[in-house]
Amino acid sequence: MTQMFARPTPPEPERGTGRSFLLALLMHLLLLALLIYGMRWQNSSPAGSEAELWTPAELNPPTPPQPQAPPQPPTPPVAAPAPVPENADIALQKEKRRREEEAAAQAKLLQQEQQQAQAKLQQEILRRQQEQQQAEAAKEKARQQKLAAQQKAAEALKQQQQAQKQAEQDKIAKQKAEQAAAAQKKAEQEAAAKKKAEQEAAAKKKAAQEAAAKKAEEQARQARLAALRGAAGASGNGLGSAAAGNGAGAGGTATPGYADRVRRRVKPNIVYTERNPGNPTTVIEVHLAPDGTLLSQRIVKSSGVPSWDQAVERAVTRSDPLPRDTNGKAPSSFTITFRQND
Repeated sequence: MTQMFARPTPPEPERGTGRSFLLALLMHLLLLALLIYGMRWQNSSPAGSEAELWTPAELNPPTPPQPQAPPQPPTPPVAAPAPVPENADIALQKEKRRREEEAAAQAKLLQQEQQQAQAKLQQEILRRQQEQQQAEAAKEKARQQKLAAQQKAAEALKQQQQAQKQAEQDKIAKQKAEQAAAAQKKAEQEAAAKKKAEQEAAAKKKAAQEAAAKKAEEQARQARLAALRGAAGASGNGLGSAAAGNGAGAGGTATPGYADRVRRRVKPNIVYTERNPGNPTTVIEVHLAPDGTLLSQRIVKSSGVPSWDQAVERAVTRSDPLPRDTNGKAPSSFTITFRQND
């Protein structure tokens, strides 16, 4: 998936910069002209002036003749104040000093006005510079905010694209996991079915083999019984009554411990793998010929577990012929007890 990012826009050119620069230059030139003019005015010496001194009599113009009034009585004459003579050089120096003081005062006043004008000009320049800086700062802030908004939008778009890509990857991974789980489940089911079929086939084969073995054993036992019956008929010995009697016939009575010997002989032939609660116990009665050949067997007390009872019967059949007693002959009949957990 192609990812698109918003390119930040270049900063806009600042407006009014040239006008502000020209205004600042004009104000500086005006200030420089005022400074030059003030310096030239202070350095110029005042032009000399001449003054003529007149006596009071000369200064007063001649009065026109007045009409004569009637004569008055004569008044005593009053002496007029004598004019104070003044030196012309001193007056000239005073006038010069006065003019210099006035010029100095005017120069000082002009200098103060120039300083005030310069201060106002500096304040105006500073104010305009501050306004320009504030305007530039506002423009820069707006530009930064716009750039930040663009970057934020680009980052949001990038995150959205990454989220979509991750969602697609997660979806593909989930589909693959589901397919793998389904394939594994199918394989397990097939393996279980195959194993079950093999177990069933093995069980059938084992059952067939056991049936064949049991049939062969039964045939061999019947053959031995037939041979024994033939031998007994020829000798006139009543084997049948001994086999069916109380154990005191041809076989006699079993000695103590004989049943344990037979149990030890039969137990290794018990083939049984099932687990059963408790300790299943089977009591089986066997009938033997004097040489230990198995004539018959029957369960006189079942354990309640048919599979265990059948395993015991098969083990007794496999153990044929059974061992003889201490007198060299096998007893005609006796019972044997088999427990699964012994």
